[in-house]
Order: sequence, then C-alpha cells, then structure tokens
Amino acid sequence: MRTSKYLRGAAVLTAGSLLAKVVGAFYRIPLTNLLGGYGTGLYQMAYPLFCLFLTLSSTGVPVALSRVIARETARGEEDGATAKVALRLFALLGAAGTAMMLLLAPAMSALQGERNLLACYAMLAPAVFFVALLSVFRGYFQGRGEMAPTAVSELVEQLVKAGCGLLFAYRYASDPARAAALTLLAVAISEVVACAVMALRFKGATHVRRRRLKKPAARDLWEAVLPVMAAACILPLSHTADSVLLVRLLRGTQSAVAQYGLFAGAATSLVSLASTACYGLGAGAVPAVSEACARGEEGEAKKRAAEALLFTLLLSLPCALVLLFFARPIVELLFPALERGDAMLLCRLVRVSSVSAALLAATDTLAACLAGMGRAKYAARSMLVAVSVKFFLEVLLVGDPRLGILGAAIASDACYLIAFLLDLRYTVKKHKEGKIYDHSRRYGDAARRTDVRGQTRAHGGGRGARAHGGSRLDSHA
Repeated sequence: MRTSKYLRGAAVLTAGSLLAKVVGAFYRIPLTNLLGGYGTGLYQMAYPLFCLFLTLSSTGVPVALSRVIARETARGEEDGATAKVALRLFALLGAAGTAMMLLLAPAMSALQGERNLLACYAMLAPAVFFVALLSVFRGYFQGRGEMAPTAVSELVEQLVKAGCGLLFAYRYASDPARAAALTLLAVAISEVVACAVMALRFKGATHVRRRRLKKPAARDLWEAVLPVMAAACILPLSHTADSVLLVRLLRGTQSAVAQYGLFAGAATSLVSLASTACYGLGAGAVPAVSEACARGEEGEAKKRAAEALLFTLLLSLPCALVLLFFARPIVELLFPALERGDAMLLCRLVRVSSVSAALLAATDTLAACLAGMGRAKYAARSMLVAVSVKFFLEVLLVGDPRLGILGAAIASDACYLIAFLLDLRYTVKKHKEGKIYDHSRRYGDAARRTDVRGQTRAHGGGRGARAHGGSRLDSHA
C-alpha cells in the first residue's frame, strides 16, 4: 500500500469519524432536554453494562481482522472466505453477549435500585449482536484498504440513532421512563441499519472471487483475533474499575462523585478528542503494515509504522498544547454552568491531563501497528503493565488531600507514557526471522508452497530465486 493511498484512507476514516462525533454531540443536547434529568439518568445508567459486553464481544475485531485480510490481499489470496468464517464466529459471540446482557438485566437493575432500567436493558441488548457483525465488516474493508465503507457506516449509525432517538423522545416526552427505553432502542435500530448497509457492500465486494482457497479454521482465526481483543479490552475495563476505586479513595473529601465526574466525564472526554482525530491513522496503518509483513519486509513495516506515528504526533501534539495553554477559555466555553470551584478544578485537571492527549493518540497508533505486525500480545502486555502502575499511583496519590482527583490525572499521564514507551520499544525491536509472521502463515500454506515451487521452476531454480527465499517469492504470487 503506497503512502498516498494510506493517507487518503486515513483522511477518509478520520473525517467520517469526526463527522459522526459532531452528529452525536449535537444529538445529545436536544435529547437531554427532551428526556429530562430522570430520563437522561436512566439512559446513562444502562450504558456501562452495554459497553462491557461490546468490549468483550467486538473490541479489537476490526484491527485484528484487517491485519489478516491485508496479508491475504497482498498475496492475492483474499476471496471473502476468512470474513465469512469471522462472521459466523462473532455472530455466536455477539448472540452470547446479547443473551448474557438480558440475563443480567434483572440483577443489575435491582443492584442499581431502579426497576425501570429493566426495559432499557431489554431494548439495548440486541445492539450487542449487530455491533459484533458490524465490527467484522469494518475489519474486512479496512484490511482491503477501503476506509470509505467504515466511515459511511459510522455516519449512518449516528444519523439513524439521532433521528429515531429524537422522534421517540419527542413522542413520549411525558413519560421519561418509556422515552429513555425507546431512545435506547434507537441505538439498536441504528446498528441494524449500519449492519445492513455494510452487508450489501460486502455482498457486492465478494461477488467475484479471485480464486477458491481452503477456508481457515475458526480456531486459527480466533487465535489471530484474541491478542488484539485482549489489548483493546484492558483500558476500558480499567476505566470501569476506576469508577469504583476513585470514588472510594475520594470518600474523605467533599463531593467525591462530582470530582470523579469532572475527571472521567469532562477532562477525559477533552483528552480523548486527539485520539479520535488520529483514529484513521491507526486503522489505516494496520493494512499498510500487514502488507509489508506479508512480503517479509520487516524494515518496510517499521517504516510505515514510523510514518503513522509521525503523522499522529503532528496532529495530537498541537491538541495537547491547546489544552495546556487554553484550558480556562475551553472550560468556560464548553461548561458555562459549572460553579466557580468546579470550573477551576476542571481547568487544573485539563492542564495536568493535556500530556495524555498526545500520549494516548500515539499509544493507540502504535498498538494498531503492532497488531499489523502480528505483535498484538506485546501491546496487551504494555497496557497491562501501564494500567498496573496507574492503579498503584492512584492509591498512592488520590488519597493525598493535597492532590485528590489530580492524582488520578497524574496516574493516567504515567499510564499512557509507560504504554507508549513499551509499544515503541516493541515496534522497533528486531525479531528473529519468522516469528513476526507466524499468524500470516496459517492460511493457505499449501497454495503458497505450490506457487513458490511453480515460480522457482519458472526461474529455472536459479541462484536469484533461492537467494530471495519463500517469503520474497510469495509477494509476487
């Protein structure tokens, strides 16, 4: 994949993602007004369990599958068979997630002390299944270097959710509990529509086969996806743990819940904007790096990873500087209703967390590149070490009354710094020949060996063919 094509794809994906975020942001303003405080509370309380099952059933799938598809495409082997196996595999996983969410809904609503949440969980649960399928379609097209389908599906997803959500909220504004449940149904409807759009595009893309190859075993595909899913799950799960740990550590201070809300809701949202802006660079880097690895060109793969990191830093560093130097006007503009004390605390949180804007974006891009290289387990290892350090620092710093919730911001900065440095080390580290490409050899080995023997005979089995070795010849197959 040429650099120009990679940058074009990254720009399309980033533009689509940002546009979808803008639609989502404008949707939440009228939605909050229509639902009111109680309805909005129900809406927000239902999301943590939903996000947990999304994390377990689909997080990391687009990145992992795009790596496999990119390597097949580079060898001329891609015929849609791998994507179809993935669809069956993750349809089962998504269905299990939906079923588990429905089974846990009564216990969760009782635990949360709100019986109206039961209907909210029932309306939202089917979305888990369709998001799992959607993640497979997105991974397939991203692996082929086609970023437009993912961008279009994200925009369709947000538009349908906003349209149906506002319609339901307006129609049942007099009944906040019912309005909240139907607004969550709009989330499920949006996933169904986005999934249908991607399915039609997938059917058209796989109508003409290049050649028929042996379908990969679901177990082999799962082994390729699992490390990426593990790496992608660690940080969201740590945020869930933070919602319990930080509030408990702040119990001795005033407004513990409010302080946590300012950090996790406002400061973290501002910090993550840079990562959102750089999302396309990481997603686009996976097929670019994977194609180079499929040809046995480790140096080229590292070069493409370095380019992705460079562009990420060029975008994220200015965002970090803006947060650092313009925290106060940003807070005053976006959160004018905050009391003076809370606004000052949020300004301090944004300034302390500003370094995380660049580090998180860079870490996400490097993790995607590692997945493209077949080193996703190293990204998972890096994040596990970083999160462990974060928890240790939170216990050490947040309990200090001189720091309070600022200690959580410092701990997050340290977390992303450690993850970035470890991922950078694993990206540039030289691996022994063959280890980096283990997963890429799982699919269609017999066909590739036949092609190599055929090309060797075509070259007369000469010295030049032997010098390049199998991996080099594969790139011409």
